[in-house]
Amino acid sequence: MRHTKRAVTAALLTSAALALTGCAAGDASSGGDAASCEPAGEDVTLEFTSWIPGIEDAVAAWNEENPDIQVEVQTGPNGNSGTYQNFFNQLEAGNAPDLGQIEYDALPNFRVQDGLEDLAACEDVVAAEDQFLEWTWGQVSLGTDDQVYGIPQDQGPMALFYRSDLFEQAGIDVPTTWEEYRTAAEAIREQGGYITNFSQTDINQFAGFVWQAGGQWFANDGDAWTVELASDESMTVAEYWQDLIENDLVSTYPAWTDEWNNAYNSGEVWTWNSAVWGANSIASGAPDTAGNWSVALAPQWESGGAAAGNWGGSSIAVFKGTDHLYESAKFALWLNTSDEALTILNEQAAIYPATKAGLELPTLTEGVEFYGGQAIYDVFAEASAQVNPDFVWGPTMTQTYADVSDGFKAAASGSSTLMEALEKGQQSTIDALEAQSIPVAE
Repeated sequence: MRHTKRAVTAALLTSAALALTGCAAGDASSGGDAASCEPAGEDVTLEFTSWIPGIEDAVAAWNEENPDIQVEVQTGPNGNSGTYQNFFNQLEAGNAPDLGQIEYDALPNFRVQDGLEDLAACEDVVAAEDQFLEWTWGQVSLGTDDQVYGIPQDQGPMALFYRSDLFEQAGIDVPTTWEEYRTAAEAIREQGGYITNFSQTDINQFAGFVWQAGGQWFANDGDAWTVELASDESMTVAEYWQDLIENDLVSTYPAWTDEWNNAYNSGEVWTWNSAVWGANSIASGAPDTAGNWSVALAPQWESGGAAAGNWGGSSIAVFKGTDHLYESAKFALWLNTSDEALTILNEQAAIYPATKAGLELPTLTEGVEFYGGQAIYDVFAEASAQVNPDFVWGPTMTQTYADVSDGFKAAASGSSTLMEALEKGQQSTIDALEAQSIPVAE
């Protein structure tokens, strides 16, 4: 499911900002020892905050089956539209809920503020690792072998949505490499259309492109953060899209606007490199094109390649200070592994599960009418298996997104370039880390 990124300043906790270090699972600083993950021995009520549509239905199903562990759910705006700020404020005041929805790219921010319990203290959590796709588990373990800071809920493997009718009518082959994609862009421009729209604001889409290309934006060795927004792979991706912008081969409408929807609904724009949740975005934004879309694996940098990026995805985390680590972990595991809960979340909110078994849900194996009856989730299941498990997010992603977005807008208007935006974003990110006393590698 897509969660829009909007700028919000994360409040610092009263404790000093910590480097993301490799504390052992039993270390008290990591959120409690193994003894802390024990049943309460009495009836428990948990507090849980989320913004996922239909989450109340899943919670109701749990409550009916678990009278001894009741969950009170509170819903609010998506994370960067206010809920994360509330979490930080609540953590500072000492009244955070037991559990909360946190996107993968925001987890490091909460971790460096020492706001999360380490779920590796719970045996059931550790035993559940094999149920999840490797790369989604990597997102919640933050690249460590012995820590877990959330239970993966959903994912956003990327693929290519394309107007199969227009490609067929124009006699243009569906591109399988980025080189072929540019060639197709020229042919489509001659037809009066654009192959795609380059988003000025969805920087996490661009991060997905870098992810697919094998690049990294951040790394942590247990002592300090390395910032690599201007890595070789990132610059290769930037140069590719800069070329398309400069040659008027892509449109540059602001995403999620009426202009953007109309470009897809009218047939002006022919493809979208997006995540699995994009299936609903196209269906709602371009209703007149029903039956004319298909999905293919993303174009590759090398012919015959098999790599995919990811855009989006959330976890359920347990906040530092909970009195009910065992019960919180039990609920979070059920919510994200049971067929009952995953079916509810898929039907209500188009959640695409992070579990291997979840990809086999009946609702995800059927043909989709809007896509001409194609079983599009088969494509995304294949793409999901191609996502690099080692991609790392930094601890100040909200600021990073905002700074790079400003540069991308300038590039779209012709007053700067994507490469310059990444270089400036890298420096501003380093400055932000240092301002918060978060160690940065030399």
